[in-house]
Amino acid sequence: MISDDGDIAEYILNNYRNKVVEIGVGNLPQVAFLLKDKLDVTVTDINEQKHNGIRFYRDDIFNPDIGIYESASLMYSIRPPIDLQDAMAKTAWDVGADLIIRPFGNERADLRKYYKDYKLVNYKKARFYLYRFADITSS
Repeated sequence: MISDDGDIAEYILNNYRNKVVEIGVGNLPQVAFLLKDKLDVTVTDINEQKHNGIRFYRDDIFNPDIGIYESASLMYSIRPPIDLQDAMAKTAWDVGADLIIRPFGNERADLRKYYKDYKLVNYKKARFYLYRFADITSS
């Protein structure tokens, strides 16, 4: 359990609509549970997970089933290992989604090759990195 899950969920609810996907849900489904009645929520993990009431797909983010992520406005992950962050950013970029990474401590990969627009967000008790999708080819 993390102490800022309610604040992360509130930020997402205030800023996103439609489909959101949590990557690497593991044993921390609290944010997804807070979102599931208001957004189309999907969670993924490489290991089989049982979280009643939430759509789950077993998926390897290093070789993703892109159909799971298509049409997502946001992909997010709670405390992902640094070695997964590049693959998450690539997948989010490929489907045109924003990405939120709530790190464990200060673990953060350099994702500038995908996202030029990013910032550290401090929202109430929550602290996370927000990477905003902007299709630079259409400018």
